[in-house]
Amino acid sequence: MLVQRLGAPSDFDPLLERVRDARIVMIGEATHGTHDYYRLREQLTRRLIAERGFSFVAVEGDWPDCERVHRSVTAAPGGLADPQAALERFERWPTWMWANAEVARFCRWLRAWNLERPVQDRAGFHGLDVYSLWESMQAIFDYLGEEEPASLEVAQEAYRCFEPYGRRVEEYGAASRFVSARCEEEVVELLARTRERAASDGPDRFSAWQNAEVVAGAERYYRAMVAGGPESWNVRDIHMADTLDRLLDFYGPDARGVVWAHNTHVGDARATDMAAGGLVNIGQLARERHGADDVVLVGFGSYRGTAVAAPRWGSPAEAMVVPPARPGSVERRLHELMPERAVLVFGGPDQPGWVTAEHDHRAIGVVYDPTFESWGNYVPTRLGERYDAFVWCDDTTALHPLPTLTAFGEMETYPAGV
Repeated sequence: MLVQRLGAPSDFDPLLERVRDARIVMIGEATHGTHDYYRLREQLTRRLIAERGFSFVAVEGDWPDCERVHRSVTAAPGGLADPQAALERFERWPTWMWANAEVARFCRWLRAWNLERPVQDRAGFHGLDVYSLWESMQAIFDYLGEEEPASLEVAQEAYRCFEPYGRRVEEYGAASRFVSARCEEEVVELLARTRERAASDGPDRFSAWQNAEVVAGAERYYRAMVAGGPESWNVRDIHMADTLDRLLDFYGPDARGVVWAHNTHVGDARATDMAAGGLVNIGQLARERHGADDVVLVGFGSYRGTAVAAPRWGSPAEAMVVPPARPGSVERRLHELMPERAVLVFGGPDQPGWVTAEHDHRAIGVVYDPTFESWGNYVPTRLGERYDAFVWCDDTTALHPLPTLTAFGEMETYPAGV
C-alpha cells in the first residue's frame, strides 16, 4: 500500500500511475453534500481528462438534466453559454447533488478546455440514473416531433399508458402488480423503435435512444420498488452500468470514462455486506464486465465535519454536523494513522492487515440523521478489496448548493438515499 499526503493536484501522481491504461475510473463520495469530496474529485478528474485523455464524465444524475449540461460544456448547438445556468435548471429533489457551486466550477473549466479542441475531441458530461421517466418521455417527443414524426404514435402509446398515474409513478408500481396495468409492451416497442436508429446517426439519436432506455429502466424500477427488498436497487445499478457501457461504445474504441457516484455504488459490493443482501453495484459490474485491470475504483471518507443533507425525504436541505466516526470504524483508524489529507493506493506486499479485514465504513445519503451514528450509517467493508484507492479527508465542510426550483422527488431509493 502506498500513502501520499495530499496538498496539491500533483499529489495524485501515484493514483494516476495506478490508473495507467484503465478505461474506467470511478470516483466516489461518502456523502452527497461534502465540499472537500467534490473539490478533490474535480482536481483528479481534470487531470484524467487533460493528461490521460478521458472522454467523458458520467454522474449519478438524470440523463435529460445532464444532457443540458453536456450541451453547454461541449458548446453544442442550443447549449447554454454558462454551464451554471444549466445546473440551476435541475429541479428533481435532491437538486444539491449536482446543482452546486463545486460542480459549476468544474463544468466551467470543462467548457473552457473543450473550446480549445475540435468538436470530436471534446469531453462530455452525462447522467447515468433511471428516475427521469417523464422528462425522458418529453425529450423523446421533442426529438421525434422534429426528426421522425412518423414514429410519434409509438411514443404517444407509451405516454398514454403511464398518464393515469401522473407524476405519482409509485402508484404505477403498485398497480403493475396486476398484469393488465403494466406498460411493458408499450415501452418495449418505444425502445425498439429508437434503438434501431440510434447507433447509426449522431448524438441526437443516441440521446433519444438513451431516453428510451431510461423509460424502460424506470418502468422496471417502479415495478420492483413496490415489492421491497434489493431488486429495485439492482435494477437501478444495472441500468447505470449499461448506460456507462453504451457511452463507451458511442465514444469509440479508445474511449475512457470517469464516473462520479456515491461510495455505495462505486465500491465493489462483493467486499461489503451488500453482497449477502443480494445487492450488486456499478463498481462490481464494471470489474466483472471489463476486468480489474481496466477499472479503477476510488473511495472517499472523513472522520468528522459538516455536510449538506435533509432530515426527511423531500424536505429542504441543510448543513448538518457529521460527528466523529465511531470506534472500530475505518474512519476512526484512518484518523489515528493518516495526515489531514491523503490518498491511499492499495496493493503490493506491504499492505497492512486492517486494509483487508472487515471494518465499518461510513455512508451518508441525502437523508441523514446524525443521532443514528451509534447504530446506523455504516457499511461493513474490506477496504482494500472494495476500492483500488481511497482519498482521506480528516475534517470536511459542507458544499454550496445553487438556487434552484425544487420539485418533489420519487420515493426513497433502497436502502436509503444514496
